[in-house]
Amino acid sequence: MPSRRDFLWQLGGGLGGLALTQLLAEAGELPGITRPRVEFNGGLHRPAKVKRIIQLFMNGGVSQPDTFDYKPELEKRHAKPFDPGTGEKVEGVTSTPGNLMMSPFPFKQHGQCGRWVTSVFPHLATQVDRMAFLLALASKTNVHGPASYMMNTGFMLPGFPSMGAWLSYGLGRLSDNLPTFVVLPDARGLPYNQKGNFTAGFLPVAHAATILNAGGNPPIPDLAPSPKARFVTPEADRDALELLGKVNRAHAASRPGDSRLEARIESYELAAKMQQHAPEVLDLTREAAKTRTRYGLDDPATADFGRRCLLARRLLERGTRFVQVWSGAGGPTNNWDNHTDILKELPPIARSVDQPAAALLEDLHHRGLLADTLLVFSTEFGRQPFTQGATGRDHNAGTSIAWLAGAGVKAGVAHGESDPWSWRAQEGKAYCYDLHATILHLMGIDHTKLSVRHDGTNRRLTDVHGEVIEEILA
Repeated sequence: MPSRRDFLWQLGGGLGGLALTQLLAEAGELPGITRPRVEFNGGLHRPAKVKRIIQLFMNGGVSQPDTFDYKPELEKRHAKPFDPGTGEKVEGVTSTPGNLMMSPFPFKQHGQCGRWVTSVFPHLATQVDRMAFLLALASKTNVHGPASYMMNTGFMLPGFPSMGAWLSYGLGRLSDNLPTFVVLPDARGLPYNQKGNFTAGFLPVAHAATILNAGGNPPIPDLAPSPKARFVTPEADRDALELLGKVNRAHAASRPGDSRLEARIESYELAAKMQQHAPEVLDLTREAAKTRTRYGLDDPATADFGRRCLLARRLLERGTRFVQVWSGAGGPTNNWDNHTDILKELPPIARSVDQPAAALLEDLHHRGLLADTLLVFSTEFGRQPFTQGATGRDHNAGTSIAWLAGAGVKAGVAHGESDPWSWRAQEGKAYCYDLHATILHLMGIDHTKLSVRHDGTNRRLTDVHGEVIEEILA
């Protein structure tokens, strides 16, 4: 039987031929040529409870003692030197530790579950009865780059596949009209590690993220020809693609086993589909005015994150499997890395995501999408209970927070607990490996079985670690 690539070459590389090949392969008309697709609830290793995921990633390190991790002990010992009573020297990451600092933002209990939340998240506080919290999520590093890699790929070094790439590789597509794995970065810039957080690593390149600039005009460059380029005609496209097919054949002949050519062919197929379907997905004016207002698109403070949350929902409705929405750019400002002044730095970044994130969760619920959708809120690490300078907080790998909501998750529960100062995880300590194992479990995947042989080692998202956090599963 001919290989899929050989068959595509024989068609000359035209977009029409590529799309035809794709449809024939999925219909089973081309023996030996198949495209991976796992139907919902089939799973890889067990029935799936989750069909699709939106992950909200807070870049820079959310301060857990100023958001969701209430510690009365910090109020009692405010402005006093920190002595954990263990005899060890307390150290900061980038500065000399100051005195303990209570949160300058008042905590209040919310919902039937009684979850404590500060005033910086008034909208998310109304949704806590739908959330399952991880209150003792630790990292193995307190440096942004390695910690971001770890939370996205399971490793502190670059070159490993991200969770979105693993899901694409393991489960295939839900739709042929849109990318399987989409990243919506902050309008102010890419996060730490740039595109390294979204890589396919050693997996085939086709499983890397498609990055959409939601605030760009257009969001996807070059999806359609410029009106000024009158020389771009269907005939010219056809001739160019025929030539490109010949170049690809020559390229492959000299580089057998290189997945980049396959990824290139995949991208042509997808581009042909997206030319027809992406403009409708990206057109947020098709949403009701009250929906756009609920997501905060009318407020400059929330418009960017709200636009991307709404776009994430539209992408999932139309067949994208995994969408990451990032808050915060890399660098010393415009993110959650609040070293200098928690009072001035945290409220603006928190406000930018609070209303849109709460609206997304409520919208998913009202549309019935939470029945098969998982919403994840996470960050790379937490912050210290003592001050940096006057009122800032330094990095803290000892404990942080995350929450999940939606399909397969218990509502209004919490797992784990930090120590009395929110310094280190004390009970139910978890790492990214456990979070990833739990997410894969909900997607019908045994994290120990989804692996690829690379450089003599069976690699997987969870490395050699990870346990499913059963306590938060419904």
